[in-house]
Amino acid sequence: MSVAEPLRDPRFRRLYAAQVVALVGTGLLTVALGLVAVDIAREQAGVVLGTALAIKMIAYVAVAPMATALTVRFDRKAVLITADVVRAAVALALPFVGEAWQIYALVFVLQSASATFTPAFQSVVPVILRDESSYARGLSLSRLAYDLESIASPMIAAAALTVVSFHSLFIGTSIGFLASMCLVARTAIPRIPVRRDSSLLERTTAGIREFGRRADLRGLAAMNLVAATATSLVVVNSVVFATVLLRGPAWSFAFLLGCFGVGSIAVALCVPPLLERTSARATMTVGCVGVLSVLVCIALVTAAAPTGLLGWGVVSVLWVAAGAAVSAISTPSPSVVRRACEGRDSGPLFTAQFSLSHACFLFTYPIAGWVGASAGQVASTLVLALVATLGTVAAVGVWKSSGGGSDGQASDSRTELPTLGRA
Repeated sequence: MSVAEPLRDPRFRRLYAAQVVALVGTGLLTVALGLVAVDIAREQAGVVLGTALAIKMIAYVAVAPMATALTVRFDRKAVLITADVVRAAVALALPFVGEAWQIYALVFVLQSASATFTPAFQSVVPVILRDESSYARGLSLSRLAYDLESIASPMIAAAALTVVSFHSLFIGTSIGFLASMCLVARTAIPRIPVRRDSSLLERTTAGIREFGRRADLRGLAAMNLVAATATSLVVVNSVVFATVLLRGPAWSFAFLLGCFGVGSIAVALCVPPLLERTSARATMTVGCVGVLSVLVCIALVTAAAPTGLLGWGVVSVLWVAAGAAVSAISTPSPSVVRRACEGRDSGPLFTAQFSLSHACFLFTYPIAGWVGASAGQVASTLVLALVATLGTVAAVGVWKSSGGGSDGQASDSRTELPTLGRA
């Protein structure tokens, strides 16, 4: 079975197309938002963007569980459509802002809508792709979409800016979200029955409590932290490695990000057949060891201060390896969540995974940025390597002690999640 096999299902095909066009819209929005920040704040644009990034993570961590709890009784298709409408409206409003606080407010609304959309989207896919092999390939395609977007969106934005003003990028963003809405509206999404006797607090915390009680999910949470260490180094410090340490031109920053994406794409394509031969836990453990190894190598290379073609060659290879290691953790992780659902509504667990994985960045972003700026890149990379080591040891120890199945599923008591009916 090929990676594209899930696309034969018209429901998944439309949802996947919705994901792709929404991701492209989000990528255009990122570029346009940066240009708006420069237009408003000039030399303080970095502060505005940094604050907007922090607001994004706070919305992902804090809003997602509450949004899922509030919308769990609504039809999942209606939730997805509403979130797209809100995102399109915010994108159209952003060109008219004149103050930094207006950017912050609109970004919070936008990311809150995304924090509602993404977990709902992730919980729908396993209802449509019930076969384990098809679901694994669907996850690979989803990861591929994220990686390709990170490469394609800046190129699309750059091409568009040669003929239109940056304000037009917001129109492209809105078109992406509206196209996503239309594709979702045309998709037959099975209704997911839920319990109606639970309180708002119980619904809000159900997924997090389940993560705390199941050994396999605790292991997954630790691996999320490991993946965040390498990702944070790449996102925050690639520009430093490219333009300062390697003395490359401005575009070389995008080249390193592309190297990371290439590694991630390559592994994402290999994961589905790999999961037919081994467990998600084994694949993700290899990814954790890979992250740790790459971080140590980056610290050693940085200390040696290589320059010229040799330096670029070594750093490029390490960035590809970092993307591959992170993808080995991230691509199979939804299958661990799916197994933990065991026939119940997957919304709370996917929401908890969404929130907890992004919460890791609130910890690793400052390490990559602040420690790197104050103590140097070698120190920040070694601290991230230490965090990755602790996360790997914790994940392996938790899963090993669970005594569960192939993916280390726990047999302890579970939080009562809503029952998931068959479609």
